[in-house]
Amino acid sequence: MAYTWEKDKNFDFQDIIYEKRQGAARIVINRPKAFNAFTSHTMVELVQALDEAANNDRIGVVVLTGAGKKAFCTGGDAKEAEAGYSSDMLKYCPKVHALIREMPKPVIAAVNGFAIGGGQVMQQVCDLSIASETAKLGQAGPKVGSYDAGFGAGYLTRVVGEKKAKEIWYLCRTYTAQEALEMGLVNKVVPPDQLEDEVDQWCDEILAKSPGAIKTLKAAFCSVNSDLRGLEITTYDTLWRYYGTEEAKYYKDSFWNKTKANPMEYRKKELYPGVYEED
Repeated sequence: MAYTWEKDKNFDFQDIIYEKRQGAARIVINRPKAFNAFTSHTMVELVQALDEAANNDRIGVVVLTGAGKKAFCTGGDAKEAEAGYSSDMLKYCPKVHALIREMPKPVIAAVNGFAIGGGQVMQQVCDLSIASETAKLGQAGPKVGSYDAGFGAGYLTRVVGEKKAKEIWYLCRTYTAQEALEMGLVNKVVPPDQLEDEVDQWCDEILAKSPGAIKTLKAAFCSVNSDLRGLEITTYDTLWRYYGTEEAKYYKDSFWNKTKANPMEYRKKELYPGVYEED
C-alpha cells in the first residue's frame, strides 16, 4: 500500500524533511548535493524532529533516511572545521544517537545509498535497517583523522562481533548491502524500487502490535547497552581534543587533497626506539 506523507507544518527545517502519515513519522536528511552529510545545523534539526516524534503519542514508529538515491548519510560535513568536525556537531551527535536508541518506539533506517562514517553509525544505532541493493556501508574515520569509539565502535562489536568490528574500523573498507546483511549490520536487502514499500510494510507490522509491549521491549534492549551511553559522552570529549592535534589535521588534509599519507609521519623513531629507522 502506498502512503501519502505530509510535511509537519509546525517546523521550518532547512536540512531535513519531517513528515508524517498515520502512525508513523519520517525524517529525511535533505542535503543530496553533499551526499547527505550532516552539519551541526543538521544535527540540531535532527534532535528537534526526533524529540517531537519520541514524545508524540500518535506516532508508533519512525523512519530515518536520506534524500535521493545516492546516499543515506555520509557522516559529518568535513567543510565545517580545519580538523575533524565542529564542537557543536560533537555536542549534538550523542544527542541524536540517544534519541534514536532511547525513544519508546522503533526507529527504522531506510538505507538508500552510501552509509559511511557517521552515517553508518547512525543507521547502526537504529532499531532496524532495511537497505537498497545499491547501498554501500563502511567507516572512514582513521583515514580522515577521526573516529567514534562510543556507539560507533563499542556497540558495533555487539552487532557484528569484535573481529569484524575491528576489520571495519582498522581497514576502512566499503561493504555491499549483501555483505552488510551477512554480517548482521542490516536486517534486509531489497531492490531500490522496493525500498519504500518494504519499509512501509515493516512500519505497518509494528503499528499493529501493542505499543506498551513494544515500548518495554525497546527499554529492555537498550538496558543491555546502557554502559555505552556514558562511554560515548567521554569519548566525544576525547575526540574534540584529538581534533586539535597536528595528526588529525594531517590525515584530513591528506584525504581531501588526495595525497597519500606517509605511514611513518606519526610513528616517529623517538616514540618507538629500535623499531623504526629514519628514512
